[in-house]
Parts: sequence; structure tokens; C-alpha cells
Amino acid sequence: MADERVIVVTGVASYWGNRVAARLLEQDDVHVIGIDDEPPQDNVDGLDFIQADLRNPLLVELLQQEQVETVIHLKFRETLTPSESVFEQNVMGTVKLLGACGEAGVARVVLKSSLMVYGARPDNPMFLREDHPLNGNKKYGYLRDWIEIEKYADSFHEQNPETILTILRFGHIVGPKADTPMTRFLREEEAITLLGFDPMVQVIHEDDVVSALVHAANGDHPGAFNVAPEKGMPLWKTLGLASKLPIPILHPFAYWSVSLGGPRLAPLPLDYLRFPCMGDMTKMRDVLQFTPQYTPEETVREFSSQQRVRKLLGKKSREAFEQNRLRDTLQRRKRSREREGARSATRRKNKAA
Repeated sequence: MADERVIVVTGVASYWGNRVAARLLEQDDVHVIGIDDEPPQDNVDGLDFIQADLRNPLLVELLQQEQVETVIHLKFRETLTPSESVFEQNVMGTVKLLGACGEAGVARVVLKSSLMVYGARPDNPMFLREDHPLNGNKKYGYLRDWIEIEKYADSFHEQNPETILTILRFGHIVGPKADTPMTRFLREEEAITLLGFDPMVQVIHEDDVVSALVHAANGDHPGAFNVAPEKGMPLWKTLGLASKLPIPILHPFAYWSVSLGGPRLAPLPLDYLRFPCMGDMTKMRDVLQFTPQYTPEETVREFSSQQRVRKLLGKKSREAFEQNRLRDTLQRRKRSREREGARSATRRKNKAA
């Protein structure tokens, strides 16, 4: 239909691309085009799939011909060790895509990033604002690529000020199905920690990640935004909720082991087990006007329960999981109604004034 908004989701064969496309298609006024170099394994009803590499020079023509309004870029391969072939796909693919968006006159682009780009350092302020330098450890492939993508995005914005570019820097993503550095860390039978260190961490539920990406695509939100629950949680409390046994080791030995064996020995860079990397959520709350629905405790409890259920610990365990999940759902819905009621009251007050 002529009044439909056309949104492109790149990396639609990936977990994030597939879920975001499905959520977008719940809206009546949206036509979703999914682009990937391989077909998605999970079919999404109503998805218009196009098999293509983002580095194809005909991408500009495609965006123009389809009159694309918004692009959500989720084509990203996450690797621990730096790889030139993955760098070519992640970074150069993003460069080509952004160039095509600028040339085709795409109104809005949304990029997914991470709070980890700031780096975990002893001199970090307690809460990092979006203008803080990106000092993440480039020895990890996914961190190097995120930082390089963000650096290019800055120059793209300067050259294409008419395109609204939104970057969402998520906290540690956790969920039953998400495959992330933090979920890989929490799935370990024994969690390696650094003796004498218990940094605060920000955990966000995978469902809130999808909601934030869709929210960003439905409005004009230029700039970078930290996205996570405002409340942090100590690492050791996170491990306790996940039913993981912490194994404290001396940090010089841990760093020495990783330096010999490479990043594959640690799903999370050791600095994030030692120093804080906490984002300031003021801009998310006041400008992006987005609020995660899950608390950090709910997120980790659900993850832990799902892990136990998968190990078939019996009927009582499954019943307890269902009870806890419904209790958390009721609490989230209550918080959501209270927030919406407060916003409505503020709008009525402002209108009356």
C-alpha cells in the first residue's frame, strides 16, 4: 500500500534480525524487507526477503526503488579473536550500507552496539555518558569491530546530517535464547572471577533489546544512547542469581593465561570482571523515552530457570519456573501501567497549562 512505511532489516537470517522483523510486522502500517546473504531458517510471516550482500553496489538502487524510509542494521558476526574476513563483513559492510543509505536518501538508520565500547577501566566515572571516549579492548574481535563501526558512523553523520542516525549501546544482553558474551559466561559450569573484584554490571533482557530497536525505528532519535535498566547489579550477585559457582583467581594469573591462550579462554574480557563499565541512562529515559520492562534480577532469574528446565530437573522445577515467570510478568505489567499513567498525567497537566 502507498501509505506503508518501508523498513529494511539487515541480517534478517540472524537471531536479532529475525526477531526484530517479526516484531515490526505486528504493526499495520509497515512493509518489512529483510536482507541477508543467506535465507532465514525461521520463516517470518509477511517478510519480503531479498538475498544480497550488503557490499553489492546495486544496494543503492534497491533502497531507492523500494523507497526505503528506515534501515535497522543487524548484520554482524560476533567473534572473539580479530579476523580480517569478519572485519570486512562487519565494518566494511556497514560502511557500504551507510554510504548506500546516504546516497539513496534513507531517512533513518538504526545501529546496534554495546556499552562495552567504553571499556572497563579503573578511572571510569561511575556512570558513563554517551560522549565518553570509546576505550574498549580491541584484542576482542567483536569489540574492535563495534568501535570501528561507531567511528565511521560519526563521520557518516557529519557528511549526511539529513539522515537520522541512531546508535543503541546495550548493556550485557541476557536471555533464554540470546547468544552473547554474558550468556556464554553465565552458561559456564564454573564462573571465573578475579580475586578481590566485584564490579557493578548492567544486564538487559533480550526482549527489551528487540523492543528498543523497534522503538528507535518508529521515531526520530538522532545520536547515541546507552540502553539498559538504570539499576546495576554486582557481578557476584549476578552469578548467584544464575546459580553459578564463582571461582576467584589472582588477576595477574588470569591475564597471563588469556595472553597465552587468546580471547577464546574468556567469553568476557577480563577487564569487565575487574572494573566498572556502567552507562548513564538519563538520555535513554528523557530523550529516547524508552524504559526496559525487565529488572536485572528478573532477567537473570529467568535465564537461570530456563537453564535448569533444559536440564530436565523434574516437574517441580518446571512448575516453580512457570510460577516465577508469571509473577515477574505481573510485576512488569504493573510497572508499565504505572509509568504510562504518570506520563498521561504529565501530558494532561502540560496541555491544561
